[in-house]
Amino acid sequence: MDIMIKALHARGHSVDVVRTNQSWYIQENSPHYKTITVSVREAFNHDFINPILKKIIEIERGESSALSFASLQLEMFTAMFNMHRIMCKMATIMFKDMYLMNRLEDRKYDLVLTDPAWGAGIMLAHALKVPLVYNVRWTTSGEGHLAIAPSPLSYIPMTGSGLSDKMTFIQRVKNLIFYVIWQAQDGFLISPQYQAVCDEFFGPEVRYSDLLHGADLWLMRVDFVFEFPRPTMPNVVYMGGFQCKPVKALPEHLEQFVQSSGEHGVILMSLGTFVSELPADITDKIAAAFSKLPQKVIWRHKGARPATLGNNTLLVDWMPQNDLLGHPKTKLFVAHGGTNGVQEAIYHGVPVVGLPVFFDQYDNLLRLKERGAAKLLTINTVDKDDNFLKAVQEVLSEPSYRANMQRLSRLHRDQPMKPLDSALYWIEFVIRHKGAAHLRAQSYRLPWYSYHSVDVLLSFLAVATVISFLPLVIFRFVCFEKCLKRKTN
Repeated sequence: MDIMIKALHARGHSVDVVRTNQSWYIQENSPHYKTITVSVREAFNHDFINPILKKIIEIERGESSALSFASLQLEMFTAMFNMHRIMCKMATIMFKDMYLMNRLEDRKYDLVLTDPAWGAGIMLAHALKVPLVYNVRWTTSGEGHLAIAPSPLSYIPMTGSGLSDKMTFIQRVKNLIFYVIWQAQDGFLISPQYQAVCDEFFGPEVRYSDLLHGADLWLMRVDFVFEFPRPTMPNVVYMGGFQCKPVKALPEHLEQFVQSSGEHGVILMSLGTFVSELPADITDKIAAAFSKLPQKVIWRHKGARPATLGNNTLLVDWMPQNDLLGHPKTKLFVAHGGTNGVQEAIYHGVPVVGLPVFFDQYDNLLRLKERGAAKLLTINTVDKDDNFLKAVQEVLSEPSYRANMQRLSRLHRDQPMKPLDSALYWIEFVIRHKGAAHLRAQSYRLPWYSYHSVDVLLSFLAVATVISFLPLVIFRFVCFEKCLKRKTN
């Protein structure tokens, strides 16, 4: 979101950012935006997410069974419920603060830009009666496409299923089960929380599901180089890789380290922002594997220094990931599978060894694996039988991985307009025309039985039934009349 805000600011727009006083990412002071702060006691931050991640890793490293699957789903259900509970509490505090709401109304905003993975911005747009634009991959109810476009489960895999768009019968059964799990999570744990806020401040006639589906524009953070082909809608604009950009010069100490790799090149490893550290025994195995390679390694790592760390590995708290991925000496990216890292790897054509931890990361990496551009490991196998070392060596030595990723890079870059420029154009389109109602399908306003034409089918069935049985009724009536006359005579 920060990248988009900077771009909007560069084009002369004034941006206000609503944040909490415990915001994880959003700085209070910035030259690109002004902040409006909502005071809360509880927030989605490292203190909230770290215990959840540790529990998930512990479950995934255990024996694979129905019990472990149920435990993992329960942990995810609890986490999602609490995340949205925190967001609804923040929205409640915001809507009760009449001074704040009057300030926001007086600003006469042109639109609300929000990530619909959280629902507060969706409800705020309704309260302010301004057009709504999404920076979206996820909504509160699941993957973005599921909320807006027809999504046949026969070839569209559900998040968490670990499936591709080519499914056997058994896999389609599994996909349906995951669909039911997602629907149950939304129907029982998430949407009711947001609906309660709508009931309190807007009245029960305002349905949160209608607000969620009624955005003017969906700026989707994927493209079909990465995503499996699927149905879409006119108000969905694809901006996958919008955060990617040409490389800048590296800091001197990093450039020297990279150049010291010689002909062997460099491996990057980063598990993103969420995963601050893996269990010590796993990091020791990874460090030991790196020490056996001729390549130099730059590893974004927090926590205790691995006991088996080799001289070829540089540990850093932060690294210019985009610039390193674009360096000609970078041979491989070891990543957790977050959307940003995957898109940057595609943009720069760097093959991946994936270590997914939770949520969509496995599915993101699976899309690269299906295209022959990545090797995928799981947390419960990464430290066994030298699996990590073998995976790294395979991707480094087999030319097809790099060739396939560079093909994806060429496809991704071959567009008439850069993804960020496209996103900015459509944001300004909504501002100029005060919305984009002409692009919105009316499907979200229909009840489920109308959407699926169940009422039409039932009416046809009723007519067919009447037509089929009417001759029989008439025949029986005529027979009854004749019998009655005979008895009378």
